[in-house]
Amino acid sequence: MSRFSVTRSRLGAQELVVLVDADADREVRIARRGATVLSIGACWRDEQRNIADGFRDEQELVGHKGSRFAIMTPFANRVNDSRYTFEGKTYDLQPGAVGADRASRHGFLRGALFDLQREHADDDKASVTLVTHAIRPEANAGYPFALDFSVTFTLGDRGLTVEAKTRNVGEHAAPTFFGWHPYFRLSENPIEGWELHVPADKVIATDKDFIPLPGTRAWQAMDKADRVLDFRKARTIGDAQLNHTYADLQLDPDGKARTHLRDPKSGVGVAVWQEKGVMLVFTADTADRDARKSVALEPMECMPDAFNRDDCAPLVTLAPGQERRFVCGVEFDA
Repeated sequence: MSRFSVTRSRLGAQELVVLVDADADREVRIARRGATVLSIGACWRDEQRNIADGFRDEQELVGHKGSRFAIMTPFANRVNDSRYTFEGKTYDLQPGAVGADRASRHGFLRGALFDLQREHADDDKASVTLVTHAIRPEANAGYPFALDFSVTFTLGDRGLTVEAKTRNVGEHAAPTFFGWHPYFRLSENPIEGWELHVPADKVIATDKDFIPLPGTRAWQAMDKADRVLDFRKARTIGDAQLNHTYADLQLDPDGKARTHLRDPKSGVGVAVWQEKGVMLVFTADTADRDARKSVALEPMECMPDAFNRDDCAPLVTLAPGQERRFVCGVEFDA
């Protein structure tokens, strides 16, 4: 019998895929709806814990309020006023909407039912690939582009890897980028005592609605930023209220930038890694349930509102027939 396996489960009527590491006593439950991670079970100090603050029941999963563990594409986080301009043409993602209803966040796939394309398990890892063709011109207002998207979750010896692939299957270039929205609840201890380390030399300056400032004003050197935002050396979160995007991430020798979150009292910790892009840290102060009980560490290819930024245009433009890949993951800190 292999160390790793792929099994099935359900959450009400929702189909789940479960990745299991029998030797390390680890388990990751993933819903086909939204390709949404629901739980990450792992063992610390001989005690089993679920460190994912995901959706708890079918009603939460279907409603997807809070975007817990959301797959965010073709855009991550906010699009200012739900409007953007691409290759000289302006688009409206919320035609006819006014006021607070003019909010577009986290892409189009949170409610999509992904198809199971491939699963694999052996002595080294367990993996599942989920695919969707839901992004089509007729499906989403203000986005007349066609993308195929796949995401592969792999549970291995050190943790969980997330590999996203986006292919432009349309006839025109398309704006698109990827992000992931995991929430971590390391313990029931207050997050004020948790330690955070973000290896970033810049933070993105925003307006009151968390839209990055125009041009080079958005890129603020950490040395000139508010000291409460500086986590280049690991320290406790304290009373900091974070909904900030960190940029210019410094890479470890293996080519990965690691953002660390740890509860010193319980000994539970994770490192969220990525090879490029930015990291958005959210202390869940405005969460609809269990505010400030978990911390979201969101690896993204580009900053929020990237569709409206000339400095992001080369990063978000995907030519017809081309494919883009983004890889990130979660390591379990001993």
